[in-house]
Amino acid sequence: MSQGFDYDLVIIGAGVAGHGAALHAVSCGLKTAIIEAADMGGTCVNRGCIPSKALLAASGRVRDLRNAHHLKSLGIQVGSVEFDRQAIANHATNLVEKIQGDLTNSLKRLGVDIIKGWGKLTGTQKVSITGDGGEKTITAKDIILSPGSVPFVPPGIEVDGKTVFTSDQGVKLESLPNWVAIIGSGYIGLEFSDIYSALGSEITMIEALDQLMPGFDRDIAKLAERVLITPRDIETKVGIYAKKVIPGSPVVIELADFKTKEDLDVIEVDACLVATGRIPATKNLGLESVGVELDRRNFIPVDDRMAVLSSGEVVPHLWAIGDANGKMMLAHAASAQGIVAVENIIGRPREVDYRSIPAAAFTHPEVSYVGLTETAAKELGQAEGFEVGTSKSYFKGNSKALAENEADGIAKVVYRKDTGEVLGVHIFGLHASDIIHEASAAVANRQSVNTLAHLVHAHPTLSEVLDEAYKRAIAH
Repeated sequence: MSQGFDYDLVIIGAGVAGHGAALHAVSCGLKTAIIEAADMGGTCVNRGCIPSKALLAASGRVRDLRNAHHLKSLGIQVGSVEFDRQAIANHATNLVEKIQGDLTNSLKRLGVDIIKGWGKLTGTQKVSITGDGGEKTITAKDIILSPGSVPFVPPGIEVDGKTVFTSDQGVKLESLPNWVAIIGSGYIGLEFSDIYSALGSEITMIEALDQLMPGFDRDIAKLAERVLITPRDIETKVGIYAKKVIPGSPVVIELADFKTKEDLDVIEVDACLVATGRIPATKNLGLESVGVELDRRNFIPVDDRMAVLSSGEVVPHLWAIGDANGKMMLAHAASAQGIVAVENIIGRPREVDYRSIPAAAFTHPEVSYVGLTETAAKELGQAEGFEVGTSKSYFKGNSKALAENEADGIAKVVYRKDTGEVLGVHIFGLHASDIIHEASAAVANRQSVNTLAHLVHAHPTLSEVLDEAYKRAIAH
């Protein structure tokens, strides 16, 4: 126990980042407290990854069972398929309650003090907590900030939470609008378009940039568009932004050209989901009391060890993890950062290897990737003087995918031509989010396609699409 302090470590924010940090801190023998003003589990558990996966699981089953053509190809006939919107919503709510309970209990069981209230810094190694019982101050040798993020709502868009809403309300599935506009074609927009289209809604997807799925590898995005968007009740508007969105029945959306800003059209829809990304929740944390300024995008500046920086210099005993530092806004990246921060607190230097952290969109089929896109790899190659190679393999040539009659998909490997080092892997297809981890381990270990091509995969499995892509890389 640190002399003269209430705790060895105090964590502000009990989302996935704070939770991961607290568990690791206790296992390292630190006396730990965690402060949470709202829901234990933060965004991921309450309004993000967890409830959305429950909705995707249920709506995906509905889509499968209503796909008469696919079932017939397997020799199956199913009568009419009915579902209960409220029961599907309840499945998500129940899952949230269970996981939130598990998370809270794991902290209690290990002796982490859970303090309800708003935590903010009041100076070096000092935190004030404002809750129902007034205000109190506690001290800690080290403090970790993990305040998380909130959905970003662009100017001109008015959110009422009922007809115009963000993913926060979307995961509650309080209604199934006949016609829903989705603003943004990143992974949140894609997942909700998957849910709504499976359950019978018509969708208009509005993307301000000049191509759909701007964050994804182009080869993947092109095929994903052909499978996830074109055959479904989804119309797309690209290079166009929602200049104004007015809630009500109907919702009125004024559309304009993103480059020229000229007015194009006004559409009226039943509902509008705003899926335009997330911004850090970094207000009112008391950072000024320790001389820390947010960066221009309101993230907390940190170094690779997760130590908070002030004018480029490390602020002693202060750390920031998760969405609020803007390094990589993913739940599992946040947990990894929590562990890294604690390791550095106890004097074991460690950094996060972002290149090997995978990401996934849980559409049907899934999109998953790790490491660099081909474009980013080529930029690195130009800077460091190496050539980049790519190899692709297709689910159409995979026996297991053919057995399932779900052969839409591609695996793409991006690698250095000189050493064969894998720089990135991108997969679109059945169970892509599970298959990606083999590639993630390869990137983490900086492995070469020359070695990977000789690994033996079980046959017939979907994982062989990676095997095939590695083999094609060395055949080039």
